[in-house]
Amino acid sequence: MGMFVNPDNSAFQTTLNARIYVDKSGLIRYTNSVLASTDAFICNSRPRRFGKSITANMLTAYYSRGCNSEEMFSGLEISKAEDFKRHLNQYDVIHLDIQWCIEPAGGPEHVVSYISEKTIAELREYYPDVPMKETKSLPEALSQINTATGKRFVIIIDEWDVLIRDEATNELIQKEYIGFLRGLFKGTEPTKYIQLAYLTGILPIKKEKTQSALNNFDEFTMLSPGSLAQFIGFTEDEVRSLAATYHQDFDKVKRWYDGYLLKDYEVYNPRAVVSVMLNGEFKSYWSETASYEAIVPLINMDYDGLKTAVIEMLSGGIVNVNTATFKNDIVNIQSKDDVLTYMIHLGYLGYDQKKRATFVPNEEIRQELTMAVTSRHWNEMLLFWQESENLLEATLDKDGDAVARQIEKIHSEYVSVIQYHDENSLSSVLAIGYLSAMKYYFKPVRELPTGRGFADFVFIPKSEYKKDYPALVVELKWNQNTETALEQIRNKKYPSSILEYTGDILLVAINYDKKSKEHVCLIEKYDK
Repeated sequence: MGMFVNPDNSAFQTTLNARIYVDKSGLIRYTNSVLASTDAFICNSRPRRFGKSITANMLTAYYSRGCNSEEMFSGLEISKAEDFKRHLNQYDVIHLDIQWCIEPAGGPEHVVSYISEKTIAELREYYPDVPMKETKSLPEALSQINTATGKRFVIIIDEWDVLIRDEATNELIQKEYIGFLRGLFKGTEPTKYIQLAYLTGILPIKKEKTQSALNNFDEFTMLSPGSLAQFIGFTEDEVRSLAATYHQDFDKVKRWYDGYLLKDYEVYNPRAVVSVMLNGEFKSYWSETASYEAIVPLINMDYDGLKTAVIEMLSGGIVNVNTATFKNDIVNIQSKDDVLTYMIHLGYLGYDQKKRATFVPNEEIRQELTMAVTSRHWNEMLLFWQESENLLEATLDKDGDAVARQIEKIHSEYVSVIQYHDENSLSSVLAIGYLSAMKYYFKPVRELPTGRGFADFVFIPKSEYKKDYPALVVELKWNQNTETALEQIRNKKYPSSILEYTGDILLVAINYDKKSKEHVCLIEKYDK
């Protein structure tokens, strides 16, 4: 049992000892199915607080022959698999935490040499009969052991990308580290000594020109999670079960922490869910582990359409994004799409694979992004925020004429990218216009437009504001009239579905006349 080679299972036992543990051992079914194959090279990237280290520690505890973990896994999902005992604690495991290695190595520039020296020293103790005395290369040492004994290794690297992210401008460190990874995993020789390679971090594999630095790895990302989707974060069923156990309002948990659409699953942030279950306090737990300062330079980049996109997403909208342009190079970000894609990998944005669009996933992230954009002197944002507050105040005052004027102003002055005669324009303008409402309201419930009418917006106040701020039920019309819109709200009984979530309710009808380009608004209080 060593520090890097064949560590024990104590790290994973610490996770099992926690007050809340959600079983993700089903992931091992997949890793067992690809052992010693060309599919055994896996890079599973995900944001902070999504259980990366827990997963790495779980795999180490299962595969490492430096411990006996049968009792530890006996009650978990993987114990039901037919090959559970076949692979349990049967392999030489090398577990590296790159983040941890930086300090004992004496800095990032010494990490590769530190890892190589320490790991080879431990391997010599395990294999004293294999001549490795002069070997300084870890890939060479593994190859020598395999040639002499036929042994294969499970290599697990946690925070694999920390040198890619934190030392992005240091080309020497980047070149040495990528060369080290290539030596370990790329080419014919590694296929002989690798039983499983599992890399986890925030970013996918770094791309160089048109080729991936490690293009033999299968990548599972927030953009394309593949068959590992259910093991990245908590699924809705898991959160629903926790909410019942800890007597928390599931619908409220969903509004605050749901929103990551991974294949067939709606995934929740594990750290936030655990925190709210144990503490009962609905707030942003994001800033406790990751500063929004990391994204402030990104959203302040002057790329065409970026700031409008941020405003639209904060207001509850979705924005199309081309994720293919981002090369996982955070130094040479060159477009709005690069910024948005990077923010998806960081967890500040969600991604809809089917629509190829990005969005703010939940209330927690909305708060963080709002703080990020308002913490800097982003004049466009500050001015727009004031206009948005004016619109909200006019709505709450039931001043239909003022609301109509404000919507027209916002449309013409701040949202020039949205065309007046697009049937979706009024809907988009309204969502953006009520940006300031996000301080008091949850993300608006929004449906797609149908026919010549427009779907509703329903703004539900947060629990702490429900006595002071009414819910807003908004109906939009195109070339019709506000009386018809109000009648539709009443006839379809829109307010009845939200009575339990709010106090007062305002019905807001807005019509846009295509010929005159005039907006008309009519507001009335709903009589319960």
